[in-house]
Amino acid sequence: MILFSKKKLKVYSIIILTGVFLAILCKLFIFEFLTISGQSMTPNIKNNQKIIINKIAYGIQKPLKGEFLFQWSSPKKNDVVIFLHNNKIVVKRCILIQGESLEFLYDEQYNYYYIQTGERKIEITREQKKRFENCTKVPEGYVFVVGDNDKYSIDSRDYGFVSVKNITGRVIGK
Repeated sequence: MILFSKKKLKVYSIIILTGVFLAILCKLFIFEFLTISGQSMTPNIKNNQKIIINKIAYGIQKPLKGEFLFQWSSPKKNDVVIFLHNNKIVVKRCILIQGESLEFLYDEQYNYYYIQTGERKIEITREQKKRFENCTKVPEGYVFVVGDNDKYSIDSRDYGFVSVKNITGRVIGK
């Protein structure tokens, strides 16, 4: 008993192979689905929560090169971005973008330094502040990123500015 004619089988095979090919292209170049590990983005993104990444939010990157073939945008303030740091995928929020002032304030009452961005105060230690002693602005082509749960986040305060070239996407959904 033949369920499909050869012609129908060929058409169905082409449809299935085209679908698989398009799915692979989407996964490689357009969307990524990740599971968060850690507390640094709590309460907005929780541990073990799944997120959707738009890999072409800022341009099309050369695979495994960290360079843009085409770049049409840069991260904006408050974008939640992903990038590689020490061969790990990291998710953080851009709090300062290229050209913005990097100003450290001191809270005498509580005896700590902080960066003020809008309504948010981001605490910074004396050691972290020393890393930025000669910086008054975020350099061109870089951003300053911090986890939403900044007390438990390792971020730009610890490893410095993040190159826009290293940013591989923007979180667009949870």
